Amino acid sequence: MSDAKDMYQTFLAEHQLPESYANSARRHFEPVAQHILALQGLKQAPYVVALNGCQGSGKSTLADFLVSWFEAQGKRALAISLDDFYLTKAERQRLAKSVHPLFETRGVPGTHDTKLMTQVLTELSMGATLNSSINVPRFNKAADDRVAASEWTVISEPQDIIILEGWCWGARHQSPDALISPVNELEAKQDEQGQWRSHVNEVLKTEYEPLYALMDCWLMLKAPSFDCVYQWRLEQEQKLQARLAQWAQTQKKVDASGVMSSAEIQRFIQFYQRITEQLLTTLPDWADVVWSLSDQRQIQSCLSRNTFSHLEGEQV
Repeated sequence: MSDAKDMYQTFLAEHQLPESYANSARRHFEPVAQHILALQGLKQAPYVVALNGCQGSGKSTLADFLVSWFEAQGKRALAISLDDFYLTKAERQRLAKSVHPLFETRGVPGTHDTKLMTQVLTELSMGATLNSSINVPRFNKAADDRVAASEWTVISEPQDIIILEGWCWGARHQSPDALISPVNELEAKQDEQGQWRSHVNEVLKTEYEPLYALMDCWLMLKAPSFDCVYQWRLEQEQKLQARLAQWAQTQKKVDASGVMSSAEIQRFIQFYQRITEQLLTTLPDWADVVWSLSDQRQIQSCLSRNTFSHLEGEQV
């Protein structure tokens, strides 16, 4: 009990979270984590958890919490983000020239290095050893570019549980007819012929969906609507700015060229709108666990299915 209490205290302090987060985690996240632990014990290879949530929903914090909780149970756990597989700035600039200018902006399917993602996920699923380490990429959002390979995360031990979190993780391609009408001003004015969204849709089908088979279970933090994304994303950017200000006090130079203003965020989230709205209506139909959030990110209900169907909450 003391170990669990210490884990919570350490986690809350590191993430600057209130005690209310711990109370919510004990009620909503621990039962799921306990079940994952049981399922992992039945599997020879690492158990791979997929975690979806729109921008600012708290998925990165939840992924970190799960890692801390599993480690407190004596398991090796790793959280990786879809964001860390973004193409480099130079690669996105080349994609913008060869396919469509909107691909210079990171975010949508097509702006991730899916070959590298496949390689890393496959290697992690096989398990690292002391004689064969695995390098996991990292992306610097402040600089809007991937960090140097020398700064990647090195995994030198086999992992029991791997958590892959991402805003579009779990999205599936739409029918051609669904792409015809633009969903916002960005699509209407900067993708008039639908070339950008059609390419996004195609790579979603051919490069992302096949990777979903590597996942053992699916968790979702479900926003009440896309309307929350702007405020949530703005809060993320403000936290990033605060961290950069702290780093600037101890480092000679900090690259903050990728930090966005409120107006830039308003435009930025339009890149995400189509797929986010689609996920809000489709992923809850098949994800193993769906936590529905309020506009203040409080969990309102939990829906579970498949091997998770015994958990507390609304059942299907």
